[in-house]
This record gives sequence, structure tokens and C-alpha cells, in this order.
Amino acid sequence: MSPPRLALSRISKSFPGVKANEDVSLSVRAGEIHALLGENGAGKSTLVKIIYGVQQADEGSIAWDGEPVAIASPKAARRLGIGMVFQHFSLFDAMTVIENIALGLDEAVDREGLKRQVAAILESYSLPLDPEREVHTLSVGERQRVEIVRCLLQKPRLLIMDEPTSVLMPQEVERLFQTLRQIASQGCSILYISHKLHEIKTLCEAATILRGGRVVASCDPRLESTTHMAELMIGAELRRVERRPAQSAGAVRLEVDGLSLPGDPPFGTDLAAISFEARAGEILGIAGVAGNGQSELLTALSGERPVTRDGAILLDGRPIGGLGAGARRSLGLACVPEERNGHAAVPDFTLAENSVLTARHRVPLAPLGFISAGDVARFTDAVIKRFDVRTTGPSAPARALSGGNLQKFIMGREIGQEPGVLVVSQPSWGVDAGAAASIRQELVDLAAKGSAVVVISQDLDELLELADRLCVLNEGRLSPPRPVASLGIDEIGLMMGGVHGEAPPAGAGNHA
Repeated sequence: MSPPRLALSRISKSFPGVKANEDVSLSVRAGEIHALLGENGAGKSTLVKIIYGVQQADEGSIAWDGEPVAIASPKAARRLGIGMVFQHFSLFDAMTVIENIALGLDEAVDREGLKRQVAAILESYSLPLDPEREVHTLSVGERQRVEIVRCLLQKPRLLIMDEPTSVLMPQEVERLFQTLRQIASQGCSILYISHKLHEIKTLCEAATILRGGRVVASCDPRLESTTHMAELMIGAELRRVERRPAQSAGAVRLEVDGLSLPGDPPFGTDLAAISFEARAGEILGIAGVAGNGQSELLTALSGERPVTRDGAILLDGRPIGGLGAGARRSLGLACVPEERNGHAAVPDFTLAENSVLTARHRVPLAPLGFISAGDVARFTDAVIKRFDVRTTGPSAPARALSGGNLQKFIMGREIGQEPGVLVVSQPSWGVDAGAAASIRQELVDLAAKGSAVVVISQDLDELLELADRLCVLNEGRLSPPRPVASLGIDEIGLMMGGVHGEAPPAGAGNHA
């Protein structure tokens, strides 16, 4: 038998106070689609960075086609034939597809020659994409194709995909899988990282599972249940979300009436006459593909962008459209934005300092304007314990946490304030199955206590599990809410793509 395309042997990597990888060994065969699984903080990101040359292992060795190699940098990795499509795309909105592709290449290529190469790849893989379109006009799925084409131009022999479907609607996921299967059929290996275990079962033929930085299992995911794989990842029985018994929703706690707002410049989406109600005890889901007005809606609700008409947003019947974020928080409206670093948390602040930023409006952390270090530490520590945040403690800087653990902390910080209304975007984005179940259970419990919860998400499985009613945001317009029980996942996916009947004319409604 020929040697594996990639073989890691006893890889170890430590950071101050943390053993990220310990004695990790795995191999990926030529043409194999191999899943790398693990809960947040299990060591997946560190291992992938070592393979791609971003970081160097403290111990262990790497073999490529049976020959030992040292991968000193991403450029060295690309020379070997290793390509990577990151979870967060590195594209410039104001530039065209072809210009973005050119920027990502290690060697200069003349524009016409590059266009011919790109056209050949698009035709070979049946990828619909116009090289001359500006990136800001592309859907999320189309942006991902730009990243894939950029990798394929370098003729990779191993392609690393990091959470590739986290922002795609169902139809785009199926197209991506068709492309990946075709790439693998031509001999390219794929290392696939995802928390969506049903996708792993559909796509992958082998899996390596990490826990606590070590390999705890290898399996053929096609032969395993998603529950068993999740339990291998977390080392415990998977928690199921327990919904409260069906009951009538209570009084309206959040009402949005004809909210229209210009999009964030330069490429934001205008909100057009957005109207909905969220009631006590209810979870209202808002589905939509990224770039359809989600960020504009959240910043309008949070008070980061006060609207000119006070009555466009009402909290427990009180007009709050003209109030800022702090005043709205004091009245009981909490919001969690999609972007963790820089928006929901300040990376260079400690977790305790990040607690003060939002929780001081609801929790007595700064009585008479003076911060109480003891109260802040106790509140932060309670969030860390309740949400199982893997960190060294309240004094750890936010940037030291993995993305999933930072998400758990942010969600815990807001839920721990017991707001009357919680608006959250992508609540379980980038967290493992066990943490996602815990976060979703906390949202269900918060609603059961009488709060109104609004969940903005691209994860349809999440919305179908959580929401009582569901509406879709598309091109800045919101469809009428419908009971989740009356909707199927394919119908929601079509609505997210804009197929949901007659939309109101652009600019309809009163500007708020």
C-alpha cells in the first residue's frame, strides 16, 4: 500500500498553562475526506495551524507521502500542496472576484492568464461564479467558492476546510458537498472540521476525535450515530434540550413597528418596514443568510444605532427607539452580536473587565460608579462555572480563549443578567455539540421564566429546535412569523434565498 498523504506522529504543543496537543497521531489517505472532531478547546485549531505552518510543534513529526517534512510557514505548506479555506473569509468587498483571487496567490500571474485558469476551474467543477463581480454583491456561498477556487488554482493535494457550512443555507451545503466529493475523487485529500455531525456522517469516510488535546477515538462516521460521536467528543452523555410544555405566550415584551433603516456603509442592507412582536415565554426565530440585514437589525434593537422614531421599538410597551444601548440594558433589553471579538468582547480586556462592559447595567458591579472588584470576580466566576468556559479564570484576557469558549462566556454573561428581552445572533456559532445543547437549554429556561428571546441564526437545525415561531429576513425585509410546526427545512431554505411570495416594495413603510 502507498503511504498516507499526511501522517502526524506524536505531535505535542503547549502554551503557558495549557497543553493544546499531546501525542496526537493521525493519518489521511490520498483522496480521503477525513473529519477532525472535538469540543471547543480540544486542540483542533492548534493542530490545523501546525499542519498549515502557522505554528510549530514542540514535539513529534510530520510525514508527507511517506517522507518527513518540516512545515515552517503557510507558504511552505502551499508549496507542498496544502491549501486551507478558513471559517472567516479573507476577501475585500470592494474588489472583484478575480482581484481577490490574485491577491491570494504566492506568485504573480497576468490577469488574462488568471482569468483563463479560473474559468477552467469553474467549468471543471460546475461552479457558478462571475470573476468580474465585486465581492460585496456575492452571497455567502459564492464568497466561499472564491476561497475554494483560490486554493484549487494551486493544485492542492490536501485541502483543509474549517467549519465550511456554518454560514450556508441547505441548498448551498449540498452544492459544496458535490464540489468536495469531486475534488476528492481526483485524488486530493480533504481534512474537514465541523461541529455539524449529521454533515460528517453524510460526507466523511474517516474521523479522528480529539478531547483535551489527545486522540480519544478514530471511526468511520458513516457507521456511527451522531449521538455517539458527540459523546466521544465530550466524554459524557449528550444533554438533550428539554422544552417546556406547550403553553400560550404571555404579554408582548418587544414590539418592532415599521422599522426602516439605511444599511451600514458602504455595503450594508437597508431595513424596510420591519415589524414583529416577541412575547413573554416565547422564542422567536429569525432565519436568514448573512448579509441580508441581520447586523443592521441587531444594532438597531441594541441601541448602537438609535432610530429617529421613538415608537419604532417598544420594550414592555415603552418606546425606546431614541435610547442608547446602556439605557435599554437598564430597562431589561440585552443583545449578543454575531461578532465575538471586538463587538461582543474586547480581546485585550480580561473576562472580568468584559463582564463590567455590559453587566453593570443589570448587576450591581459598580455601585455609585465605583467598580467592585470582588463582585465582578464573583459574577465572572459564576459565568465561567455555569457555562463550562475553559479558561484560567476571570483575569484571563478574552483573546486567550478559543472562539467557542469565548462564545460560551459571552452567552453566559448576558443570560446571567436575566434580561426581560434577549436578542442574540448566532448563539451557538462555532461551539461543539455539548456546549450548543447547554446554550440552547439556557435560552429555553430563560424564556420559561417569562423573558422574550429573539434568536437570529443561519443554523436551521438550531432554529427548528428552539423557536416557537419563525420568520425569514431576506434583503432587509422580514416575512410574517409562522409557527415552526408548519414549516419544513427545505421551505425555510427557499425563503432564505428570497422565494417567499411578494415582498413589499423597496423603501416601503415609515422611516424610523
